Amino acid sequence: MSVWKLVAGIAASLLLVACGEQTQNPPQAETAQTRINFVTDWKAQAEHGGFYQALAEGLYAKRGLDVVIRQGGPSVNVPQILAGGAADFGMGSNAFIPLNLVREGAKIKAVMAVFQKDPQVLITHPRDDVKSIADMKGKPILIGDASTVTFWPWLKAKFGFTDAQIRKYTFNLAPFLVDKNAIQEGYLSSEPYSVQKEGGFVPQIFPLADAGYPGYANMVLVPESWIAERPQIVQAFVDASIEGWMRYLYGDASAANALIKKDNPEMTDDLIAQAIDKMKSFGIALSGAAETQGLGAMSDTRWQEFFDTMSAEGVYQAGLPYRDAYTLQFVNKGYGLDAGRAVQ
Repeated sequence: MSVWKLVAGIAASLLLVACGEQTQNPPQAETAQTRINFVTDWKAQAEHGGFYQALAEGLYAKRGLDVVIRQGGPSVNVPQILAGGAADFGMGSNAFIPLNLVREGAKIKAVMAVFQKDPQVLITHPRDDVKSIADMKGKPILIGDASTVTFWPWLKAKFGFTDAQIRKYTFNLAPFLVDKNAIQEGYLSSEPYSVQKEGGFVPQIFPLADAGYPGYANMVLVPESWIAERPQIVQAFVDASIEGWMRYLYGDASAANALIKKDNPEMTDDLIAQAIDKMKSFGIALSGAAETQGLGAMSDTRWQEFFDTMSAEGVYQAGLPYRDAYTLQFVNKGYGLDAGRAVQ
């Protein structure tokens, strides 16, 4: 799952220049219900659950929004779609997406980060010699091509990893399952679950975020035209989404899950349940600043830390105006915390 999200973000940079030259569709005149086409970063799944919850419970509608969720997939390039004006709002899988948009001159910003922790992980078999990411230094690691230019530079800077450790991960679990010394990348709700089902054992899970990886994930991306011309609509979408996420994680998620399975018939109750459990137990959405400032929180400090790390590794030029990638205008207000506690 995660490889396609990463590839989509990287491939977008090759297409955005042409798309950026197109005039973005201006927001339509407001009516009783303002229509918003929202495109996600993958097929419907629990990681989109809060948006579906807001839709199912009418949280968007009661704020005057007619939201249509368009699920993504391997052929859906969210940055390209937004830059070309083919959707109103969209999801950014990781912190590279909005920075890539800035690099290509697209006027689009992240307005909230649903995930305080990027769900990227490294996994191993149960073993005594690896109890932290630091213990993996010098050991072979199965890494996908896209990851070598995303979180791998951070691992090198943080832990002294080298490219000599890289072994190609083709998103086939068989090599990992048969090799008890194998280490590989994964996505919190994907590979660990598959390993347990196919391999019959529970892998050790090492979230990059818990080792200090500063990138946000699952962000809402909005063209600057909406932010400048109708900020109240953006705020309404953010607030409804925050409330939807709190209700999805800590309340009755059945209505949202029904919509998820309708959009994506491949999704099962078991897959959804384990994903929700991992999002909660690992503090993916509600941890750190989000615990006091509200779900969706972002900070200048974390964005700068992420950018400084990646620019030092040559991913971005040092002079890139990285602050154009996001705005704190709509978050950090503590919204939704009381509602979340009420349903817990």
